Amino acid sequence: MLQRLRAQLRQAVDQMAKRPLLCCGAILLTCALILPLTLTCSRVKSVVASPRAPLRFFPAEAPLADLFLGQLEEVDRLREEADVTLVFYYAPWCAHCIAARQHVQQVALRLAQQVQFVAVNCWWHQGRCRKQKSFFQYPVIHLYYRRVGPIEYRGPVRSEYLESFIQRVSAPLTYLPSVTALHTFLTQHQQAVVGYFRFSSSPQPVGYIIFLLSALHALRRDQQGEVHFAVVTNQAVAEGVALREDESVYLHRRLNSSLVFPRTQRNFTAQAVCDWVFENRESIIHWIQPTGAKSYLLEAELQKGPALLTFLPHNPLTANQLLTQVSAVALQYHCGSEEDWFPRCCQSLSFSSDVSVCELCASRCWALDLYLQRVSLSSCRSVQSSYGAFGRWSFCCRSIPRTPPDSITGLQCRSNKTLRFYLLDTQLHWPLAQRLGASADLPFITIINLRDETHYVLNHTDTLDFIQNFSASYSPLHRHLVGNKQQQQTQSLIQEVTSDSFLHTVMDSQRDVLLLYYSAWCGFCSVLNHVFLQLARLFQGNSALTVARVNVGRNDLPWEFMVDQLPSVLFFPRHRKQMSVKFPENTPMTVPNLLRFVLQHTGHAPWEESGGGVEPQSLLEAELQALQQQVFSLHRARERLSQQLSVLWRENRRLTLHTHTLQTQNAELQEQSGRLETLYREKTRQLSETVHRLQELADASEELLKQNMLLKVLLTVLRERDGWDTERQEEANGEEEVDGQEGKCEAS
Repeated sequence: MLQRLRAQLRQAVDQMAKRPLLCCGAILLTCALILPLTLTCSRVKSVVASPRAPLRFFPAEAPLADLFLGQLEEVDRLREEADVTLVFYYAPWCAHCIAARQHVQQVALRLAQQVQFVAVNCWWHQGRCRKQKSFFQYPVIHLYYRRVGPIEYRGPVRSEYLESFIQRVSAPLTYLPSVTALHTFLTQHQQAVVGYFRFSSSPQPVGYIIFLLSALHALRRDQQGEVHFAVVTNQAVAEGVALREDESVYLHRRLNSSLVFPRTQRNFTAQAVCDWVFENRESIIHWIQPTGAKSYLLEAELQKGPALLTFLPHNPLTANQLLTQVSAVALQYHCGSEEDWFPRCCQSLSFSSDVSVCELCASRCWALDLYLQRVSLSSCRSVQSSYGAFGRWSFCCRSIPRTPPDSITGLQCRSNKTLRFYLLDTQLHWPLAQRLGASADLPFITIINLRDETHYVLNHTDTLDFIQNFSASYSPLHRHLVGNKQQQQTQSLIQEVTSDSFLHTVMDSQRDVLLLYYSAWCGFCSVLNHVFLQLARLFQGNSALTVARVNVGRNDLPWEFMVDQLPSVLFFPRHRKQMSVKFPENTPMTVPNLLRFVLQHTGHAPWEESGGGVEPQSLLEAELQALQQQVFSLHRARERLSQQLSVLWRENRRLTLHTHTLQTQNAELQEQSGRLETLYREKTRQLSETVHRLQELADASEELLKQNMLLKVLLTVLRERDGWDTERQEEANGEEEVDGQEGKCEAS
């Protein structure tokens, strides 16, 4: 058998050697068959178009470096060229980034000479910024002061706010050259920190660098810049705040004793100074900036107690007279005038006849009791009216004028309704002000008491009277009701009532009122709409009864008119509004029940004043006929629905059979597909073996072709050699013949 195969193979090789073109054609045909099979059976690759290259986000003429390819390595190089650098990380598709682009460009045009502005596309997938940064929202603004940073800006992305924050980063410390400048600095700012450093030993002492870094750390936690840092280098100026030692830090407070950083208890580091300031600072009035998204910032502040919100236009780059007035009112409410600021830690001893007050102050309150045992009232009387806030023991005597009962001076300590003062910018939060009842007049002031679910709006009275009335035991203020605006009433069967029209409509002494309390989120309320509509049709044209409804989800009502569940129906009879009646909760709200409820509690026949003079029997007959027609319509609808259900059942049955047939065919197709898959694998294996054999044959054919060529060359050489031998033999034979003839001639 093997010999036969070898003979056949040798014969095939001999034929291929004789016909080389046939061998090449077979190889090409095999490749042509393999290539389509490979392309068809291989897995189809998903083809995704490559994203377009990003473009500049800012205009080319803008004075900033727009790294739209996400070149994060260029940021470090640009930071070294300026003391202050602003880096604006953006995503080109982000709507917030697009809105902030104009404001950043405006600030860059004004501060291009002092600040290096850099914009980085952090969304380009090939950029280094996208690979290294993990931002959860855009835009992200970072500021760098030399090698300190990043300081993230989280305030409103508006040009004036952003420029103000950049200026605070550029100049975190204020230099105070004189006592007048020190007094002005402490008066203008609610929260002030003053550091005293001597520059004689070093051009930049280590303590000064630490104080500078603490001011920059504070900007990360204080976006509004409420805490202001200043530096004093003159000892005479430093003594104005009782600073005598070098590298001392003074925290100015208005309500409590001012403090000096305790270097013996804490390490003098930038983070420690910053933490100490924020732990001990106090603020009379607070700025709050709700983000506009889902945030608990405003609710967390309102949970602390009654709050007075002042909405006013604010520009942090310019002085605001309204802000100064509000701060003065808040200061007067907390502790009176500036001359009356005394530490709460002081113990006051009142005398019986006059209004003189003797205060004994100590740097530590726990030592006060021991000191009181050493000081008598007579010695307290003889002391001058001045004291030092930072001595170990100090005491003073002063006179407090009698406060009139209608004044807000020190009202915080005289009222159980302590107010907290807040400021909001109308340019950022005007929709919130409108929801609270604001009009076009500014500023808008309101008091919100979240615990009592009330709020009051300052209309045309004085702010001081407004606060005084709120703090009174029996407040004369009226709760502000938030509701929809009163619209032009159209002719409708059911009258829509709002907060403004509620009392005028419901308390009309000449008309009975049937009122439905509903809300848009109440599903049961929407079901009752057609019931109330049918009831209103029965009393259409009746001037003695009004059918109305009120959306309590959008309209606040006086507390005495609120209900505890929805939907609810109340009936207010005329001439007896105080005797309102609620529809029974366990009775279904149907037209007959509502009609019976109205007839039972009205003091007259509602059809007496109607124009048509309709009798109650005719009303009931008309209602009965309407109900019969509805029942007949329901029967017909039921028959049609039954027919449609039968048709749908038959269609469902047919679809079920068809589904079963399709499932059977699908099973057969899957089985056939399995067989074809097996056959395909077998054919593929056979084809691979054939290709392998053809490859071997091609290799053998190529070897035979080489041998054949060699044989041809040898044969040609041999033929040429045989021709040369024949010619030489013929020449030799000719010569022999010639020699023979010559011999014969000589012999003859």
